[in-house]
Formats: sequence, structure tokens, C-alpha cells
Amino acid sequence: MKPPAFGLAGRHIIMLLLALLVALFLGGMWLLSGLNLRIAESTLAELREQQIRETFRANLGRIDAHHRRMEQNTQDLARIGRLLVELGGERDAAEEALHQVLHDFPEARGVTLWLTQAAPPLGLYAWREGGRLRTAWLEAGWEESDWLRRRLETWRSTEDSLHWTAAYYKERIDDVVISASAPVRSADGWVLGMAASDWVAGDIIGLVSDVEVTPSAFAFLVDRENRNLSSLARAEDQRRAQPLIEAVVEMELNREMAEEAPGMLVRRSLPLQGEAWSLLYATSRAGMVFGIGVPQAEADAVLAPMRQANLRIMSAVGAGVLLLALVILLLVAGMLRQLRTLYTDPLTGLPNRARLLADLERQRAGSLLLVNVEGFKQFNGVFGQACGDQVIRHLTARLRALLQGVEWRGSRLYRMPADEQAIWLPGRLSAEALQGRLQALQAEVGTTRLEWRGQELMLHVTLGLASTWQLEEEGREALIAAAGMALRQARQHQLGFCLHDPGMGVREGYEHNLAWANRLTAALDEGRVVAYFQPIVELASGRVTKQECLMRLIDEQGEPVSPGQFLAVARGSRLYRRLTLAMVERCLAAMAESDQSFSLNLSAEDLVDPEVSEPLLSRVAESGLGQRLILEILESEKIANYAAVSDTIARARAMGVRIAIDDFGTGYANFEHLLRLDVDLLKIDGSLVRHLDGDPEALALARGIVGFARELGLETVAEFVHSPEVLARVRELGIDHAQGACIAMPAPSPVTSIRLP
Repeated sequence: MKPPAFGLAGRHIIMLLLALLVALFLGGMWLLSGLNLRIAESTLAELREQQIRETFRANLGRIDAHHRRMEQNTQDLARIGRLLVELGGERDAAEEALHQVLHDFPEARGVTLWLTQAAPPLGLYAWREGGRLRTAWLEAGWEESDWLRRRLETWRSTEDSLHWTAAYYKERIDDVVISASAPVRSADGWVLGMAASDWVAGDIIGLVSDVEVTPSAFAFLVDRENRNLSSLARAEDQRRAQPLIEAVVEMELNREMAEEAPGMLVRRSLPLQGEAWSLLYATSRAGMVFGIGVPQAEADAVLAPMRQANLRIMSAVGAGVLLLALVILLLVAGMLRQLRTLYTDPLTGLPNRARLLADLERQRAGSLLLVNVEGFKQFNGVFGQACGDQVIRHLTARLRALLQGVEWRGSRLYRMPADEQAIWLPGRLSAEALQGRLQALQAEVGTTRLEWRGQELMLHVTLGLASTWQLEEEGREALIAAAGMALRQARQHQLGFCLHDPGMGVREGYEHNLAWANRLTAALDEGRVVAYFQPIVELASGRVTKQECLMRLIDEQGEPVSPGQFLAVARGSRLYRRLTLAMVERCLAAMAESDQSFSLNLSAEDLVDPEVSEPLLSRVAESGLGQRLILEILESEKIANYAAVSDTIARARAMGVRIAIDDFGTGYANFEHLLRLDVDLLKIDGSLVRHLDGDPEALALARGIVGFARELGLETVAEFVHSPEVLARVRELGIDHAQGACIAMPAPSPVTSIRLP
């Protein structure tokens, strides 16, 4: 699957082969010198004709190579236009992008973007003026131009990707140009606008003027409108050149060659001023007609006496072969440079996603494995992009070392966008074998340590794998999408790896999550994420002393939706942070209108996430309400970094905030949390409280928790007190506070007084 290492050694081989070809050819010509003159003349005439054809094709290839570079530059500009539309079409970014395009492609005199689907529409032209790059915004109303509408409509109705214009005068750069234009398409193929690159006619004439066949031969190029761009335009003898130019124009080769395929060679004779000329011409990639005119007398001059003919033929053919070899070498070197730039990730030196897509086109059965670094955005956000780059390089080195093993033979590593890497596993392997590979990879790089500027960073890696034979839809994009869904499935269920299984409905689950993500985004934007309040009663006095803030989403019909239906989806995206911070605002707003204490649920991840903890602490400090705020930390949450959690708690307690452990008694982490975190309250989990009236084991466990809390000086709260019988047991146990259906259900506004049963 690896491409051939075609670098300096490959170019040396080509040079050697070309030298051998030249030597063999010249040796053969030397042997021909002893043959019969008539046979020699015939042979030499054929060689001369072949030389002219080869010279013609070599120069046509040179022109087409320039066309290809213009087309590639224009397509790159179209991709930049697409990114500008997707990113909002900022004017500064557009100017910088066009300057970079001109800098990277010195053969273009100017570039233009017409982005009709940007908001607002964006039209910008950049060009070279002396040694400077200049830009100008298109005049108002450009998007209403008829020619632009017609061109965009043509692209919407066809699959054409490029359009070449005839030569025309460009007022901005005061010169005649030929332009290559391409549509700016979105990911789903919708036409967003147009991109164009300008090629100055003077450069075209210079390109054609370099063609040499015989002393009096000339080259010409006519565009789609039969405008002549001939090398004769620079001829010293204009009196001789002008009739040749007029004769070429009168032939209207643009019409004759309109239906011919590019590169189709046509040969014809042209009598001019009593002299016979031989014309060879063909259509270039841009739809222009390139041709060479050779005086027949000079073509026949090779049929001179044998010695002179041999010398001239060997010199001319040798030069032609060397020129052709040089052109081929330059083209190969240029293509290698382009391929390396287009298909290689500059950070790691790995083949990139574009190369993966190209390679997948040629593959048969195999599996694609995606490797994702958990919390990569935090590395970039906290330590900077340099740290993120080092994380990627470190993981790349580990994966490269692993893939050197015999069991990974034939596999190839790719760098994907952001923090992902991909591994291609060729061949049809069993599910057990694939799972073994994933387990081996997880054991090797699933958890690794990296030292960054004196700090030790822990990297956790998640894996997702999909195989070609699992997919109903064939295609490279389908395979990447399936592996991505397996990766998301692994992250959602907190697994180290996951294999794509069509029977598990991963796609349906992904579509469900996407629908909920859209609903959550709309609810946040429209302010439909609200707080409901459940009162907490102090049992000794019967007064409501606290309120617990609970999240609710008001759906499109105005009905409240509990977080159990959408919180899991939110945790897998940045929406979770927005939801948490929205609840912080709702809680503080309610506290400002009351004199009671309010509690807010947070996870351990929230306390170590600077995008949540920093805004939270800042808002509490601004409000001055920290003395009445209680942060409830889920007891069942795993805490990987107690130091970071303790630091956030300490900063909160400095503002008077109290800390509670929620759902206490549901797991094994409770004692560790109590020993390592500075807490004030224990909220006994409802799974124990709701069974106090009928389950002796639950009653004994609750009694132990209450006694333990009293020894530590902690307040206790019983959750889910749903009946008078349970409430009676809670009182008997000496629990300080209670909340639940027996007392009051959550409501949109805080309840300040309750009559207990």
C-alpha cells in the first residue's frame, strides 16, 4: 500500500535511462550512414517528420502543464472560497487568502472571488502591481451581473468544474489576459460562487515564442474567439510575419477544432507567398489551438548529401531527445513536489486525509481504525498549541513504533484532522482478530505519559474501527464515517475501543443524538433551558431553608423535559458546558431575589474544566452570593485528578460556597471523596431513602451514614422522601433535612413554606 520511494534516486534512474536512450538512438543513426542514399533519405525524412511531431507534442505538453497549474491554482482558490463561506466570509481573511494564493502561484497575474452565498455576498480581486500585491473589492451590484448568473447556472446544471475564457482586456492590470474559472462548491455540491485566475497574454506569447523547430519556423496560439497569440507578434521582420499571422487567423482554426479532443494532432499544408508551409496543430486543455508552422524547404533540407545530413540529424535529434528528457524530468519532479505537499501532513510527515481517500479508492477488503486523543482541546486551551502539537508528535512516534511489528505488516498510518489519526489494516480479518489488534493497540498507547515543560501529562486514547465488508454502502467516505461512529460510540460509553456493528443501530443512534443536539442548541439560543426549584426542609423547625436548582428544557409545545432525556447527548459535545453555565445564571438570578440557600449540581469534570470552573467562580464572585450557594458533587463520579478538584473547591470555599456530596451511598468512592475533599453536607441517595419503611438493610445503612456524618460534623439531607412513612423514618434517624414528593415537587418558582404531614 505504500507508494514507491520516488525521490532523488528515482530521478537519477530517469536521467540514466534517458542518457542510454540518447546513446542508443545516436548509435543507430550512425549505422544508417552506411546504407543506400535513397533509403537513407527516406529514413531521414521520416525522422525529421517525427522530430517535428515530437517537438510539437513536447511544447503542447509544456503549454498544457501550465494550463494544469492554472487549473489547480483556480481549484485551490475555489476551496479557499468554500472555507471563507463556511467560516463567515470575513473580509480580512479573504484579502489574506488571495494574497497567499498569488504568493504561492507567481505565474498568475490576478485572482478573483465571487462568493454569492456568503453572508453578505463577497467579491474581491487581487493582482500584482510591480513588486506589490494589491486588492480591491468589486463594485456594488456585482452579484447581479448577467454573465455571472449564467456561468453559475451552467455549473449548477452540469458537472463541469473548469471554464477557460478567450483573451480579453483587464482594465485593473492594464493588460490582455486569459482566465481560468472554477465553481466554489459546498460539501454537498451546491454552487456557492466562482473563483478565477488570470494569465497575462504577454506571458502566453513568451511561452509560445520559446518553440524552435527550424530557423524560419513559427509557433502560434489562437483562443476560442480566434484571437491570435502567435510568436510572430514579437518577430523582428514584421513584414514577413504579418501575412503569416493573417493566414492563420483566416483559417479560423478555432471553429475547425471546436469538436476535436484536446491533443488530437492535425497536419495540413499552407501555400503562402509562393512558399509551401507545413502546419501541425492541436487543441490545448484550455480550448486554444496551438500549432507549429515549418517551411517545407527547411523540412526537406535534411535530404542533403549524406555526411551533412548525418551531422545535422544527429545534432537535431540529439538536442530534441535531451530536451524531451529534461521536460519529462522537470514534470516528474514537479508532480512529486505537488504530491508531497498535497498528501503529506507538515507536522508529522504522515500521509494526510486526502491521501487516505486516494488510497481507499485502490483498496479492496480491509479495516479502518481511528485513534482519538481524549481532552485534546484542553491541552491546546491550557498549555497552548505547541503542547497540542507535541502531543500529536508523541502519539505518532508511539504508533509508528507499534506498526513496525510483524502482526501489523502492511498497515499504514495517516494523520487525520484535529486530534485523530487513522490506521489502515489490509485484508479480511475475523472479529476476534480485529478485537485482538484493538486490545494490543489500547494496551500500548491507550494510556501514555508525556512531560511538557516540567509537568507530566496523561494521555488517554480511544479507538473506533470499521471494516469494508460491514457496510451496505460502498465508498471511502462511508468507511470513514462508520469508523467515526464507532469512535463516538466508544467515547459515549466510556470504552477504550469499539468495533462498528451495523446491527447495533449506531447510525440511528447518531442521528438521534444529532436531532437532540439541534433541539438543545435551539433551546439555549431561545432561552428555553430553565431552572425548576425543589424545596429542602429543615426537619427540626419545619422551615424551608434551601432550594435545589434542577435543569428543565421547555420543548416546542411548552412542556418541561427532564435532563435524563438529553444530558447524555449534551455530555458528548460542547453543549454540556453551555447548559451548565446557563444553570449557573438561572441559580444566581433566583438567589438574588431570595434569602434562602440554593444548591447546584456539578460533576467532577466541571470542576477541572476551565471553560466551566472559571466562568462559574467569576460569576459567584461578581454576585457576592457565595455564602448561600451549595455545590453538589455527584458521589458516583470518578475523579481522576483530586488535586485539580480540590483547588477549585478551595477557591469556591474562599467565597463562602459550601460543598455537598450528592447521591451518597451509591458507590464505593464515597469514603475517598470524604477523605480527599473538604465537604459540608451529605445528600443520602434516594435508592436508600425510598426503601427506609420496608427494607431493614437500607435502614441499617442509612443509620450508619447518619452516625458517620455526625462524627465528622456534616449535615445530612434525605432525597426522594416520597411518603409520610418514609418521612417518619427519616425523622427517627435524626437526618437534618429532607426533600421529595412527600414535601414538594420541583416547580418553576421557589416554594418558601411547606406544611409537613
